[in-house]
Parts: sequence; C-alpha cells; structure tokens
Amino acid sequence: MTAPATGTGPGGGPDRPGGLTTRGLAVGYRSRSPRRRQAGRRAVLSGLDLQACAGELTVLLGPNGAGKSTLLRTLCGLLPPLDGRIHLGGADLAQTSPTALARRLAVVLTDRVDPGLLSVRELAGLGRHPHTGFTGRLTAADDAAVAWSLAAVGAGHLADRPAAELSDGERQRVLTARALAQEPEVILLDEPTAFLDVPSRVALTVLLRDLARDKGLTVVVSTHDLELALRVADAVWLLDRGSRVHAGAPEDLISSGAVAAAFDADHLAFDAASGTFGLRRTARAEVAVDAPAEVLPLLERALAREGLAAAGPPGAAGVRVSWEGADRFTLTGPDGRAVPARSFHELTRTVRTW
Repeated sequence: MTAPATGTGPGGGPDRPGGLTTRGLAVGYRSRSPRRRQAGRRAVLSGLDLQACAGELTVLLGPNGAGKSTLLRTLCGLLPPLDGRIHLGGADLAQTSPTALARRLAVVLTDRVDPGLLSVRELAGLGRHPHTGFTGRLTAADDAAVAWSLAAVGAGHLADRPAAELSDGERQRVLTARALAQEPEVILLDEPTAFLDVPSRVALTVLLRDLARDKGLTVVVSTHDLELALRVADAVWLLDRGSRVHAGAPEDLISSGAVAAAFDADHLAFDAASGTFGLRRTARAEVAVDAPAEVLPLLERALAREGLAAAGPPGAAGVRVSWEGADRFTLTGPDGRAVPARSFHELTRTVRTW
C-alpha cells in the first residue's frame, strides 16, 4: 500500500526524465510448499507507485523489518517482483538485458564480499567490466575512472593495499567506489555508511547527493542515519510499521507526522522543530536555571538525562542552577546551601543525589 504523496509526480515530486519508477509494485518472497508442491507468495510491500528522480538523492527509511532491503533487492533485479513494473529511464527492467542493465545500474549491498587476492584498485576496477568488452582489459580511460572513484570516496590512499586487509569501513568505501567507477545512471546502496565513523558518514552522504546533482545520477540509499538523511536528502521513501510507504521531501514527512509515527517509541520521541530524536521521560522535578542562551540547550539536555526539567529563570523551584562561566555552575538548594560544580559531568553527578 502507498500513502498519498504530495507533488505532481509519483513519490511526491515533479516528474523528471530518467530516474527509477515503479507502478503497482509488490515485493516479497515466493516459496514452494514441500507438501503441496505449490508456489506461495508473501508480500512485504504492495501497490507501490514511486519515483526516484535523476539529479536527486532519495533515501529509504524505516524501522528494522519494514522491508527496506527487500525493496532494494527487487529494484535492482535480484528478487523478482510479485506484481507490478519497474522502469529504469523509461525501460522496463524485466525487458532489459543483463549487459545493458550492468551499464545503467550499480548496486552496493550489505552482503559480505570476499575480494580474494585483489588489490583495492583491482576491486574498484571491477566496476568497469560492463564497459570493457570481451577481453576485460582496462584502458587508460578506465584506469582514470577507477582512480577518480577511489578519490571521490576518500580511498585513493588505499589503492595498492590488499582488499582482504581492509576494515569494514574501508571495504564499504571501496565497494561504493566500485559502483561509481561503473558510471551508471542509477545507484542503489543498502546501508553504505553502516561501518563508517560520524565524519565519514556525513562526507559520503553529502558526496552521493552532490554526485546526483552534478552528474544527473539517480541515487537511492537505504540508511538508519535518520537525522542525517532528513537533513541531506532531496526525497524520502519512508516505510512505516503498517507496510505503507510515504514519499516526499523530508519536510513533507516531518510536517505530516509520518516520521514520528514510524519511529517514536516508549522512550524516544521525534522533535519536528529540530529534526532530532530525544528521550521521552517524565521529569521528577523542576530546576530553576540561570544561564545564557548559548549554554541553555546543553544545560537542559544534561538535566533531562537526570529526570529534571529546566524551569527558566530562578523562581519557585526548590533547586537552582546558575552558570558561572567556563562551564562552571553553582547549585543552590531549597535551604540556601550552595554547591559548586566545575563541569557538566560534576553538575549531573551532584544533582543526581539531590
């Protein structure tokens, strides 16, 4: 099922040439009963009318088990659709030859890759094989494409390393480089930032968006980096807990409440104003705070972790926290007793006992 999406084109955006579209798509698994010898179908998602536009980064979001990987594997042809059609630049995916598909579509999945004795440059160079012809020999132009792809993902310095010696994060970079070296029209990536540190996650996500815009690529990325995705993506496909897909700009899905409905939990709540998640916790008491505006958000967060709510300027609350400068504070109790705290850490440890 699909939820209504805003905009004039499928998926909530204006129609553009090229890209990846689905019509009435159902994804899931076919199974065969050993007793009845009959094929069965288990649809995970159905009735999908979606579009990922050329020149845009589309992110696929949803809770674990919602069907993100199943959808991606169907879009790239690894799983047959249970119903409906997938079109790549207007051509039916089911009618596209494997050779033509390899030139137009690149995929980076979470499956473990055994690189054998290949170097990083050779592993990334596999992305050029749809263009090399019968011999498989790389030309100078192919070598240049591989070098560019490795540099683009920040892996140029790894080119001569044995690929088997890479860390998980380094291997993910190189597999992304392999997809870029393929020079496709569409790139599908399943959790490409899963093993990267925070700066590298941001850098790779921004790189994919910039490549989409600069080279007119259609980029679809499945990710659990929700807050980053909502800041960077041009479009979102959001799978909710009811097997529905909501499509549109990040702001459309935040404003409609679809993001909160999909991810809010007993102890977690999405704040639409800031686009971030916070702990859902009932405050056990209020604390009056006296701090400048640039310190107040950090102070409120530290107090909330201890189950305390900041109550604004000193007033009727029994406990008061005053900022003294340089992350130093004074706690004043209901009895007027003042206790200094020389850091946020010392502050939270102290209020925990009050």
